[in-house]
Amino acid sequence: MIDPVEALKKHTSDSIPMPSVVPGNTPIYQEASATGNRALWAVFVIMLLSSLAFYAMAFRVPVQKRLFHILTAFITTFATLSYYSMAIGDGVGQNKILIKHTQKHFPDTYDTVYREVYWARYVDWSLTTPLLLLDLCFLAGVNGASILVAIVADVIMILTGLFAAFTIDEAPKWGWYAMACIAYLVVIYQLAINGRQTAKAKDNKTATFFAAIGGFTLVLWTVYPIIWGIADGSRNIGVDAEIIAYAVLDILAKPVFGFWLLVTHDNFSSSASIDGFWAHGLGKEGTLRVGDDDEGA
Repeated sequence: MIDPVEALKKHTSDSIPMPSVVPGNTPIYQEASATGNRALWAVFVIMLLSSLAFYAMAFRVPVQKRLFHILTAFITTFATLSYYSMAIGDGVGQNKILIKHTQKHFPDTYDTVYREVYWARYVDWSLTTPLLLLDLCFLAGVNGASILVAIVADVIMILTGLFAAFTIDEAPKWGWYAMACIAYLVVIYQLAINGRQTAKAKDNKTATFFAAIGGFTLVLWTVYPIIWGIADGSRNIGVDAEIIAYAVLDILAKPVFGFWLLVTHDNFSSSASIDGFWAHGLGKEGTLRVGDDDEGA
């Protein structure tokens, strides 16, 4: 005779198999290897040599015409410092990400991911991208109000990207990412709409050049958030692939951009010339005199 209780136990154990080992919370470390580190050193050298070249180019023109040279040289100088800090391991931190796996018949399990985040890269971008915007805005002749809006939106974009990279929970991370994308749309508007309209009011050569180099920059900048989404965001690519992808973009957006801008702009007959304080410092009327008595004292 079959015992119904034993039959029920047997049926239950057959229908819902229990794992012999319950998955634990084993940490997962996503870090750069020697390949990624070599890429960082390579870009450091490229940025350093580009900076030296830009400073040399600046000394070949009068100080009145060095505005673009100085801005562009500062861009690669900051990038040089950033890549050096990342290459020696100082400009990097770790973000702890807790991933929850919900099971229907078993207890929830968790994975803890520790991914390297190169915070020095965000410091670099927060300094260099406003300088890049100044290069483009001065080239087009954009007004001061639009320049200020573009730079503030750009800084917001970089900072929200940094906050997202160090956010533990998934939902808030993509909230920061959405804010960064909105800020980037403001930057696009200021360059693609205001900048293009202003450049058209200048000579045809400047308008054509601005359309080319501005479009080149916007295409590159649009790729950055895509890389972020599949790297720090969803972690679909490793840290080495992330480093190499950003390295290629940074080389195109900084040294290549800089050489293109300076070589082409220097060939313009109507290149920008700035006198006054930029070229000559404070005049006699603006100097401070120490120890001179007023007349009649």
